[in-house]
Amino acid sequence: MSSLLTLTITPAGRLRASRSAETHDAPSETPRLDEALAERLGRAFQASTEDGLLELAAVDSRPPLPLELVFWRDWTRRLLNAIARLDEERFGQLEKAIARGNSWTQADATRLGIPPPDELALAVLVAEAPPMPGLENLTPRLLQALWSSLLMRFAERARDGAGGCRGLLGSLNPETRLLGRVTFHLAENKRDPSRPFAFLATWASRLSARAQLQHLPLAEALRQYAAERDQAKLAELLAPVRDAAAASPLVAELLSSRAIFQAQAWSIAQASRFLGEVAAMESAGLAVRVPDWWAARRSSRPVLQVRLGDGPSSAIGLDALLDFSAELAIDGQPLDDAERAQLLAATDGLALLRGKWVEVDQAKLREALAQWRVLESGHAEGVTFLEGLRLLAGAQLDANAATDDDPDRQWTRVVPGEWLSETLRQLRTPAGISGCEPGRDLKATLRPYQIEGVRWLWFMLRLGFGACLADDMGLGKTIQVIDLILRLRQAARQPSTRNPRGQPAPGPAAGPVLIVVPASLLGNWKQEFGRFAPQLKILLAHRSECDAETLARIAVQPAVAFDGLDVVITTYSLIRQAEWPVQLTWRLVVLDEAQAIKNAGSAQSRAVRLLRSSGRIALTGTPVENQLGDLWSLFDFCMPGLLGNARQFRDFARRIAQRQDASAAAALRKLVRPCILRRMKTDPEIVPDLPDKAEVVVHCGLSKQQAVLYEKLVRDVARQIGMADGIQRRGLVLSLLLRLKQLCNHPAQYLDQPDFPPAESGKFGSLREVCEQIRDRQEKLLLFSQFQSICAPLAEFLATIFGRPGLVLHGGIAVGKRKALVERFQTDEEVPFFVISVKAGGTGLNLTAASHVIHFDRWWNPAVENQATDRAFRIGQKRNVLVHKFVCRGTLEERIDLMIRDKQQLADEILGGGAEALLTELSDSELMKFVALDITRATGTD
Repeated sequence: MSSLLTLTITPAGRLRASRSAETHDAPSETPRLDEALAERLGRAFQASTEDGLLELAAVDSRPPLPLELVFWRDWTRRLLNAIARLDEERFGQLEKAIARGNSWTQADATRLGIPPPDELALAVLVAEAPPMPGLENLTPRLLQALWSSLLMRFAERARDGAGGCRGLLGSLNPETRLLGRVTFHLAENKRDPSRPFAFLATWASRLSARAQLQHLPLAEALRQYAAERDQAKLAELLAPVRDAAAASPLVAELLSSRAIFQAQAWSIAQASRFLGEVAAMESAGLAVRVPDWWAARRSSRPVLQVRLGDGPSSAIGLDALLDFSAELAIDGQPLDDAERAQLLAATDGLALLRGKWVEVDQAKLREALAQWRVLESGHAEGVTFLEGLRLLAGAQLDANAATDDDPDRQWTRVVPGEWLSETLRQLRTPAGISGCEPGRDLKATLRPYQIEGVRWLWFMLRLGFGACLADDMGLGKTIQVIDLILRLRQAARQPSTRNPRGQPAPGPAAGPVLIVVPASLLGNWKQEFGRFAPQLKILLAHRSECDAETLARIAVQPAVAFDGLDVVITTYSLIRQAEWPVQLTWRLVVLDEAQAIKNAGSAQSRAVRLLRSSGRIALTGTPVENQLGDLWSLFDFCMPGLLGNARQFRDFARRIAQRQDASAAAALRKLVRPCILRRMKTDPEIVPDLPDKAEVVVHCGLSKQQAVLYEKLVRDVARQIGMADGIQRRGLVLSLLLRLKQLCNHPAQYLDQPDFPPAESGKFGSLREVCEQIRDRQEKLLLFSQFQSICAPLAEFLATIFGRPGLVLHGGIAVGKRKALVERFQTDEEVPFFVISVKAGGTGLNLTAASHVIHFDRWWNPAVENQATDRAFRIGQKRNVLVHKFVCRGTLEERIDLMIRDKQQLADEILGGGAEALLTELSDSELMKFVALDITRATGTD
């Protein structure tokens, strides 16, 4: 049996391992692990991140591992190799420090000669890490901290183990697999300029006391086995040499001449020939050790350097053309005349250039130059921006294209020219973008990071690109889009505006902006437009917000119906069902909660990709680079063609998984990075600008069963209430309000049934939408309900979304257990949510580990709700808190919510006893009108 093991980086910097037989997010080609290995690694990571990494370090590379496991295994081996390479004096100091039980700091590691990689190396590691859950939490600082904590855990295990430091290092050392194998060594020989290289064949005979391989010359190994008359061992020893001789002419010559058994000084030509046949030797089972500069030859060898986009072009968009030129260079610097002459004179395959040995292959350089001349002849005016971005990133989507390991490609490097470098710089640092004045017409003050977001979106559209704004939940993506629309409206009146290339830019396309949202957010967008940009003319094209006559008119003549409008807002389901969205060319299409289209094969995703527009923007609060499978659908909407077609991308993902090609995964991240703007609430430059608390109303629909029961309940009470008065009437009204609240939560609560099927409640559907984003962000949640009876069903439902259980607190929980529950929620990363009844948890609890609060049903008393919210939003809270208030459309919940918001400044006075008390004073007709169901709005689902 096999299973999939996934490592997730938590916000606290831990690695959490999860096992499953299958996952919809991972490509089917993602390597599965042997069940025993997956179980062993899972247990180790459950003990601690450091135990898991040390266990992972000892895992061989066969069979293949998922890319994220390869990344973390290599990271751990860096530390183990650094320890193994210590000289005797420092290794002794390490052993003494371990014996004393010292604690470890980065300074201690540096003093002992095992410091973490420098800042630049760590930044490169982070940038080139493969996609994995929680990738946004991977930072150079985290890697530094892991280096120290790994060293500390290594010391603890060495101190507690029987073999001490040496024994533990030996058990974890990945080089133990080389024991008993033949190794070919090539090194520099600086004593002889005429023969500047040395060759030696050895046999890895044993591990030293510090778990380092000890080598004997191959001739000595043969003498030992010959003396012992161990012919079987002798044959086993020479088998890989004979196999290598069949694939490598050089090894065949060394073996037949018996020169393989002697140390030799080699010329440049001999060394170059050896280096050219290394791959064949390794394939035969030999271990090969070569100078470091050869392993890093891609960065140091002379290459044909191609510069893209030195000058601007007049066109915009992904089809715009970039000029390109080619020149010989090394380390990014063009060669001068003398260096070119020296290079052309080198005939032995290696040359000493700028003080170091570099590989020279004139045939490959000429071939690379010829290929670019062919490209130049077929693209006389330049290459497209799309092709240029792929070339710069090194993302080869075509199955027949050269890979990073392709010999031809290794002799070419693509770099951005002057104009393209400046353009990419502005995309990375939008604060420097000029020509856009965010907030000018907005009825609000934008925060600095929101100003940068508007500028970035504006710049992307002026380039003719689509964009993905992937800010964290609660950072104000909505207000940034609203201000962008105001900027586009202003730009439409100034046709002389110039684009980023300095050429006159065409004005935005005529017609309104189309915004596609989940039905639960229609009311939120309507409210935000009314609050921040009341001058814009908007229409919510959805049956919960628009009468049937208007919708019918839109279906027949959409262009006429939308004439004079600035914005049309509709839902994903309507885009999927209606024909009018694809009949128009929109000024701009914006997808809110764009993770709704991550399933490329769904009808919803296909319908959205058919929309025609001058620009496209995807908004999402969830990470978009963490799963390969999600990227294609999102970018085929906002940047069509960038990631190829669906088949090309699927094959590309398969090749990455099968080859364990971390460089290809890094190239994919590099390709999409310019098109994504992602800011996190934890970013140091964001934190000072955040509001302490933000609130959003989540408008939920009703299921058909809820709507039927709601209308029946209102009719039944209407008949009874006319025959009652005084206390009896008040009791009927309060009972009605209570039962309607229960019904809006779930029919099973109203009917007192034990099972709560999620599909039967509109609120449960909205809860899934909100919590999937919270789960993907690995944030914690408080959920409040005033009903003890629904707390357990809610907790069971949330556990299916988060993949692990949370906590529950209500009046039935003993007071003595509450402190333990609170402490566990505050300290245990594995607890994702806490479901609390308002009466049990409204006061006295400190739950600042949560950054989200959901009011599943409403107390209709602002003071009580705020008191519950303040369990998270209080002294000690270091995050901003996002409050989600659930309201069922077309029901009394929505009408009371509107009443509270309209009278917010008088809410405490008017609703001091709760809305229930106020409603009991209404007349029969006023009350029935207030609680009546608006069936169209209530069942207008997404």
